[in-house]
Amino acid sequence: MRHHSGSWKEDLESQRSSKDLWFKTGHDSPIPWDLREKFGRVEYFPPDEAYRLTLRLSRNPERQVVTMTLSTGGPRRYVKFGHFEFPVGGQTVRLWAYRPEQVESQDYLFIPFRDATSGKETYGAGRYLDLPFTAKDEYTIDFNQAYNPYCAYNDAYSCPVPPVENWLKVPIRAGEKTFALKPEVKLPEE
Repeated sequence: MRHHSGSWKEDLESQRSSKDLWFKTGHDSPIPWDLREKFGRVEYFPPDEAYRLTLRLSRNPERQVVTMTLSTGGPRRYVKFGHFEFPVGGQTVRLWAYRPEQVESQDYLFIPFRDATSGKETYGAGRYLDLPFTAKDEYTIDFNQAYNPYCAYNDAYSCPVPPVENWLKVPIRAGEKTFALKPEVKLPEE
C-alpha cells in the first residue's frame, strides 16, 4: 500500500469548495430550493491521507450481474467487476466494485458502501466512490472523496442502496458526513 503526497489536500479542499458553491447556486443542484438559504456547506471529515490508498483490483473471474435496489424501490443492474482488499481499523476488509451493466460514454467503477459511521456521522443508506475505469488494475482509492448519494439531500432522487457485501463493520471517518438539513429516512436492516 502506497500513500501519496503533494497537493492532494489543496485539490481536495478546492473540490469541496466548488461543490459547496454548486450545491448552493447550481440550477441542477440536488439541494431543494427551500433549503438553499439555510445551506452553508457540505459537512466533511477533515482530510486524512491515511484514507488515500493505492490498491490492486482483483477482477471477478466470471461476468456476474447483480441487481441493486434503488432508494425508490426499483432495480438497477451492475456487473460485479472485482474487489479491493485493504487494512482499516486493525482488520482487512473487502469492498466490491461494480460497473454499470450498459457501459456507454462514462466508464467507471462504482463502489457503494456502508460502514460503522452510517446512520450516525454519515448518511444511513451509505456513501459512494467513483473511479474512472482503467485497463490497469491499480487504482487510487481516496475515501476523502466518499460522497453522499443525491437522495441524502433530496427525496426526488433514486439512488442504489449498497449491497450487504459492501457493508463494513469498521468506521471510515473520511469524506462526506450526514446532511443535517434533511431528516434521515430509516432503511430496513438486512
